Amino acid sequence: MTRLNLLVGGPQSQYPSDWKKLPGAWVGVDRGTLHLLEAGITPLFAVGDFDSLTTPEHQLVVNQVAEIHAKADMDETDTDMAVRLAFVEHQATEICLVGATGGRIDHFLSNLFMPTQPRFATYTNHITMIDAENFIQFYQPGHYQLTALPDYRYLGIVPLTAVTHLEIQGAKYPLHDWSSAMPFSWASNEFIPGQPTQVSWTTGVVAVIQSRDLRGQQLDN
Repeated sequence: MTRLNLLVGGPQSQYPSDWKKLPGAWVGVDRGTLHLLEAGITPLFAVGDFDSLTTPEHQLVVNQVAEIHAKADMDETDTDMAVRLAFVEHQATEICLVGATGGRIDHFLSNLFMPTQPRFATYTNHITMIDAENFIQFYQPGHYQLTALPDYRYLGIVPLTAVTHLEIQGAKYPLHDWSSAMPFSWASNEFIPGQPTQVSWTTGVVAVIQSRDLRGQQLDN
């Protein structure tokens, strides 16, 4: 299995504390490339026009990164292009995006809905996004057993497209045979300690979000 991590240009305050220890090689996306180099990590390749970098910062990227791709298609974001190259050109079997959340909401939504693009359909189940408080996985239709990560209390089941016959079993708030013609977020569900959660649906793309509250929230939302 070949896993690649993509560091996107989101705010560093949202990075997981142990992000440098993630297994696999790294890919830089726009300003994320500079953050990798500053951390002593040379990316396998980088994507972006780097227009947010100063001249010295841009020169550092050019000098240190052997493979740089400038986005030519305005219908494709830097992150889209990096994901495509990771799977198609570099034969990644799993990718993990860091820095894809937080900051500008339009950027986050673009990243969140990226796995719904038809060209990524065969890769959907192999894309993960993580930040300091969230672990997001994406799934095509099927039946899945979810196990809570250590210290992750909350569970969000978020259809990103129309969805049919969605079921949630083994969680604090079960759901039975629910369908929708539009995206929707079943947020603030919770795992039952020691019990796996079963989730299934027949059509549509769903994001499964495990969350923790680092601010020490004690009450339900």
